[in-house]
Amino acid sequence: MKEKRNYLLSKKISNNDLCQFLSDFMLINLSYNFKTKTKMKKLFLLAGFALMSLTANAQEGLKGAWWAAGQVSFSSDKAGDDKSTSNMILPIVGTFISPSVTVGAGVGVISGKTEVGSVTTSETSTFVVKPLVRKYWNIKGGLFFYGQAALPVTFGKDKVADSKTSSFSLELAPGFDYFVNKWLTVETSFTIFNVGTSTFTPDSGDKTTSFDFNANPMNSIGDRQLGSLQVGVKFLF
Repeated sequence: MKEKRNYLLSKKISNNDLCQFLSDFMLINLSYNFKTKTKMKKLFLLAGFALMSLTANAQEGLKGAWWAAGQVSFSSDKAGDDKSTSNMILPIVGTFISPSVTVGAGVGVISGKTEVGSVTTSETSTFVVKPLVRKYWNIKGGLFFYGQAALPVTFGKDKVADSKTSSFSLELAPGFDYFVNKWLTVETSFTIFNVGTSTFTPDSGDKTTSFDFNANPMNSIGDRQLGSLQVGVKFLF
């Protein structure tokens, strides 16, 4: 046994054996490196896909979200026996077609009535259609500035005078929108530009068409107050 051990220890390693050993070692090492690199590539690919998914979701923002808002008003004036009332109901629904652009439309009715003593001198009813588009810019956090363009169209009738009215206009209104949470925002806006035409058709006689243009954001030069200032809420769903 001792002689055999000595024989093995004293046996010289041939060149072929050395070459074979180095070849086997390199093959095992290359195989290990290849498997390791393959696993790392898979991890990098998975991480890349995850990052792209998160980035896409962040860029989508409110795209595809729907919202509902509206305008509701009521007024009543009385002086002695004379009385006039007016009210408006205009629900508006829209959707975000991109993370910062939304389109919508409002459909509603405006009605009014004027009484002089016991006699009704005017009773009007006006149908309103108001398509609009908005572009948002983020200021900070949930506060956004937006620019809005709207094309309100109206068709009205006075039951007492049996006259008809119609109008078409373009309105530009900047505003601010604060996102309170994921389903509620508070917004304010004011009209700075308005241009359009209106037509009045009496029961008898010629109709009258007028053209209006207003690029003054104030109600008048004298009072220096913002024109058509509106404040409301918007619901997201």
